[in-house]
Amino acid sequence: MTSLRPLLGPVLVALLAVAAYNGRVSREMPDFSVYRTAAVRALAAEPLYRVDDGHYQFKYLPAFAIAMAPLAIVGPELAKAGWFALSVGLLVAFLRWSVRGLPERRRSERLLIWLTVLFMAKFYAHELLLGQSNLLFGAMLVAALLAVQIELPRVAAVLIALAAFIKPYALLLLPWLVASHGIAAGLVGVLVLAAGLVAPAVVYGWSGNLVQLSSWYTTVTTSTAPNLLGADNISLAAMWAKWIGADSTAAALAVVSAAAVLGVAALAWRRRDRISEPDYLEFALLMLLIPLLSPQGWDYVLLLGTPAVVCLLDRWPELSKPWRIFTVAALALMGLTIFDLMGRALYARFMALSIVTICAAGVVVALAHLRSRALA
Repeated sequence: MTSLRPLLGPVLVALLAVAAYNGRVSREMPDFSVYRTAAVRALAAEPLYRVDDGHYQFKYLPAFAIAMAPLAIVGPELAKAGWFALSVGLLVAFLRWSVRGLPERRRSERLLIWLTVLFMAKFYAHELLLGQSNLLFGAMLVAALLAVQIELPRVAAVLIALAAFIKPYALLLLPWLVASHGIAAGLVGVLVLAAGLVAPAVVYGWSGNLVQLSSWYTTVTTSTAPNLLGADNISLAAMWAKWIGADSTAAALAVVSAAAVLGVAALAWRRRDRISEPDYLEFALLMLLIPLLSPQGWDYVLLLGTPAVVCLLDRWPELSKPWRIFTVAALALMGLTIFDLMGRALYARFMALSIVTICAAGVVVALAHLRSRALA
């Protein structure tokens, strides 16, 4: 029985995944359909960005559509099941890598994983139900962090640049990489990014690729404003738009807020000399900022805060009582407020007040406090 014990966890995860997929998930995953449709279009060298797709417009760079080509080769149901299985596997890897990458860990790996799942489960579940790509994105970024930790910053740059084709906000990490580990890594990232922007010309031709890139930019910029007032948008821009209306004042305050949280990250970086292994907290903080800075930062994108949550849960006993209360309150209000438990009216009010955004900002502050105490 002892020899079989290591297999119990993976087997349980697999059984739960199969049950979930055969239950509700197989009837959902609308965002997966967006990826597969784009892959089909890419293989046929057809336009990727179409207004008549409505809410389910493809908003990723052309290279991502080409990378998703295997989804277009197999049938839709097999592709959907494969994507779900891949996403579950990435979730497991994302959690384990986030825990194992934490330097000078105080708590056991198992305990940290379960505590993190407790606070973040709603984001993971929503991600899987939609068939989104944030688990792939997050796993690539944490893999980049692990590469940095074993002194392979150029490998990290490649991973960050590749992740940018899923979400361009990954590029937020390149300046940090350059500042912390040298300009050579940054140059590698720029080269990979340039190659990825040019690569779709193999399918579309040079001028056709430029048309697709232009269409991507137009799609992203024109679809941002209408989404700011979406109930599940937890970005800083959405917070101000919900509070005072989507006008120029809200936009200006969003810029000021973005500068403020980036300033917190910069201050944490300035204090890195006090820590023997400072990369984890800084990387985790920047990952958490992505859904706050992106104008289309939906609540489930907060799963990118997994390394931040791992770090806070591990160091929590070493905080003063007021900071322990503050940290748990921020994590609980961010991750444990669930629609099915709160009901439609209360949940709608909760999201309209952008309380999740405020709590995510509170998690940023808690991470900065860890750095100020030289705890991470």
